[in-house]
Amino acid sequence: QVQLVESGGGLVQAGGSLRLSCAASGRTSSTYTMGWFRRAPGKEREFVAAINLSGSRTRYADSAKGRFTISRDNAKNTVYLQMNSLKPEDTAVYYCAAGREFSSVSTRYDYWGQGTQVTVSS
Repeated sequence: QVQLVESGGGLVQAGGSLRLSCAASGRTSSTYTMGWFRRAPGKEREFVAAINLSGSRTRYADSAKGRFTISRDNAKNTVYLQMNSLKPEDTAVYYCAAGREFSSVSTRYDYWGQGTQVTVSS
């Protein structure tokens, strides 16, 4: 089992920045691909970013490219999502996930955190 706890969400004005963190614990938590997903009100959950085991590969949704950066510190069992130039449409609950495959597909992820709310005001 892997436990994931997100933090760093909050209320920010458009154009601002936030850094989300996801602390992983449990069995070999550092051996998983890590991903960030989000669910906006009334919408389906969608992929945001993923990073492979070593951190050498990353993948982003088109909406995140150029604004968001995913990174990980395996020594701390933590993955980060730096979000810059935030827009009101980024408002959502952001979820951290761990999986065995490097993928943007949510069903490829085995473990999920509880989520952290990000609200961007205009």
